[in-house]
Amino acid sequence: MRRLLPPLLLALGAGCATSRPFVRLDSGPPPATARLTARPAAVSTPLPPGLHPLGLSPGHDGLLYVPAAASRGPVPLLVWLHGAGSSAKNAWETVRHEAEDRGLAVLMPESRSWSWNFKHGDFGVDLQFVNAALLLAFASVPVDPAHVILGGFSAGGLMVLSLGPSNGDLFGWILAFSPVGIDAAGVVGHPRYFIAHGTLDPLVNIGMSSRAIVPALRDSGASVVYREFEGPHTVPDSLLQESLTLALER
Repeated sequence: MRRLLPPLLLALGAGCATSRPFVRLDSGPPPATARLTARPAAVSTPLPPGLHPLGLSPGHDGLLYVPAAASRGPVPLLVWLHGAGSSAKNAWETVRHEAEDRGLAVLMPESRSWSWNFKHGDFGVDLQFVNAALLLAFASVPVDPAHVILGGFSAGGLMVLSLGPSNGDLFGWILAFSPVGIDAAGVVGHPRYFIAHGTLDPLVNIGMSSRAIVPALRDSGASVVYREFEGPHTVPDSLLQESLTLALER
């Protein structure tokens, strides 16, 4: 049986800070169980502008936002992963203004259970569903392959920091807000990172998470933009704007 990572249970299930940093970042090639195979391709079934259900699962499903700009040519794609116990609807409310203002396509798949659930280097059914969601997005929206971005909040931040490094040939930037930890089983490519965390976060203690994650990434040679803000467990609009501005630069 797959398990929720202990820090995730401690930080979000019990509503308290973790007792020690949870940081694991392996070098070398990742296993196949950490690799996404979907890649931008010619659009076969274009969707009209607007917010669409994925239609991939009768229960936990997800949403895809298609900007009007997609009718004129390739657009950037943000893959945004929700926090524990949350949903694609909540994820959309976090990013919708930036997506609408910037003409940014957004894919918001939902985890297969209460939260993103995996063992080290093995993302199981969550990997399969994210890959299927990406295949659908690439078939429905003309995506600029130079601007495919992976972002997430809280448990979604843990997921993007764990899955993203093993798929750096797809994601140029990885955006993590209030991440619980990192558990990456290998690195492909050279993705860049934007990490933000509130110093007053009551759920995920900054000292036990981001302040340990960032040095580990930098020690591995990764490029990291790190922002601390005086606030709780949230995604500040100004920092989301900054992260996307960096990720969308040519």
